[in-house]
Amino acid sequence: MSPHRQGMLQPSVQPSDHVLGRGEAPVTLVEYGDFQCPYCYAAHPIVLALEKQLGANLRFVFRNFPLTELHPHALHAAEAAESVAAQAGEPAYWRMHHAIYEHQQDSPDALDDAHLARYAAEAGGDPDQVALDLDNEAQVKRVRSDFESGVRSGVNGTPTFFINGVRFEGDWTNVRQFASALEDAAHTSV
Repeated sequence: MSPHRQGMLQPSVQPSDHVLGRGEAPVTLVEYGDFQCPYCYAAHPIVLALEKQLGANLRFVFRNFPLTELHPHALHAAEAAESVAAQAGEPAYWRMHHAIYEHQQDSPDALDDAHLARYAAEAGGDPDQVALDLDNEAQVKRVRSDFESGVRSGVNGTPTFFINGVRFEGDWTNVRQFASALEDAAHTSV
């Protein structure tokens, strides 16, 4: 096993990652998130605003880090999103990603399997296939791979962000500070 540096993204962005934005963007923001985490729910509109603010200068990557002991629906939510990606591709994955966060706080059962199947259908996936994939744990390996990369990267909670491969230690709830860190990274990478 090769040694790794704490606070560094392990591994770097891979072709299998879920990516929004251009590969040539000067800033890559990676989030390790949990679809049932209330803090990730709060971070979601912040990330959307940063994507809009930085435009073509930002590439956003989402990796699954379900905290299953705290969030009983987190694993199935991640698996359902991966099932939609496997069926219908990246645009459908991102529609599912957004739908999960948009509905997370609707009710205590907003992320149960029936609701996940409904969101999948709205995102362009086959809800019956999602249900089958959940039953067969077809996407567990993919979710586990993301989780293990988070562990190697020193992630111990969600959301955890990395800017150009380095863990962001600032306050992501402070949008101005977060945006400033991203803009600084854009200028230093040019």
